[in-house]
Amino acid sequence: MNKFLAVIAMALLSISVFAQEGVPPKAEVFGGYQYTHIGSSTDLGTTGQGFNGWDANATYNFAKFIGMEGDFSGAYTSVSGVSTHIYTYTAGPVVAVELAKIKPFAHVLFGGTDLSGSQSGVSVSWNGFTTMVGGGVDYKLSGPLAFRVAQFDWLYYHYGSKTISGVAVPSFSGSNNVRISTGVVFRF
Repeated sequence: MNKFLAVIAMALLSISVFAQEGVPPKAEVFGGYQYTHIGSSTDLGTTGQGFNGWDANATYNFAKFIGMEGDFSGAYTSVSGVSTHIYTYTAGPVVAVELAKIKPFAHVLFGGTDLSGSQSGVSVSWNGFTTMVGGGVDYKLSGPLAFRVAQFDWLYYHYGSKTISGVAVPSFSGSNNVRISTGVVFRF
């Protein structure tokens, strides 16, 4: 009888261990480097431009495969002597699956963007709308640490018309844009 109870207890323990395998953490925080390439704009008559910066996001996983992500980033460059930066703040659903040490994910994020430029003490800022669609792969290291091998996002942006120093600037959009990120993920 004791052997039978021991076998039942071992079976129950192994079921609970098996159930824990592949279960995502409740929360994840990512921080790292990003490269953004803004493609050419026929509206503005510009060619493509590369930006370097940072990317940070937090994800709450409320189910095994589904979570909600908030993403914030800053990218910087100099264009013809004008110090230029782009900030984005977006949120949306993320779908992911835990496969041993790797975790592929996909997300769709919506939010805002701020495009600013300054030269010789004069600064101009422009707020707009952005959408990001993409995904990536995380690699679990040890404990709560993982490495974001790569995250690729397609970016769409739209800025409404604006008057700057008495000059009317028409609205413009861009969809020929990509962002690539890599860094460290803390899983809780």
